[in-house]
Amino acid sequence: PTLEEAAKSRWGEVQNQYQRRADLIPNLVETVKGYAQQERDVLVQVTEARAKATSVKVDASTVSDPQKFREFQDAQNQLSGALGRLLVTVERYPDLKSNANFLALQSQLEGTENRIAVARRDYIQAVQAYNTEIRTIPGRWIASTLYPEAKPMESFAAAPDASRPPNVKF
Repeated sequence: PTLEEAAKSRWGEVQNQYQRRADLIPNLVETVKGYAQQERDVLVQVTEARAKATSVKVDASTVSDPQKFREFQDAQNQLSGALGRLLVTVERYPDLKSNANFLALQSQLEGTENRIAVARRDYIQAVQAYNTEIRTIPGRWIASTLYPEAKPMESFAAAPDASRPPNVKF
């Protein structure tokens, strides 16, 4: 139970960081809108991806459901891709790149992405400890006797296209 609760706590931190990112996105989008009226498609994609990412909920009690976990991870990956396209769009607008509000938001978003990476790493380590404990002896015996409902938890996997560098065109 101690390892399970630690993994659930780490999962809470992952969700916290995703929420922080979702909260920052409307400000980033509004700032970019003021400069990039003709890039509405990218802004719509970001807004839609954010809506989808915040609508898929996976809480600590369902991290052992591979399907729900995959849906959540896919939604977050789509949001990351949309944000990447938004930041490439920004490169086309030199005035926006030098705007103090945008620079502050971009810095916050970059910091949030780093926090997400750290939170995910911590969650992966906690899940590894928990899953190892319920699969090896004597933890396996203890879990089967005292905690028969204990199931392995899902961990993150890289998106299929994560190994390819982003395609940037100007």
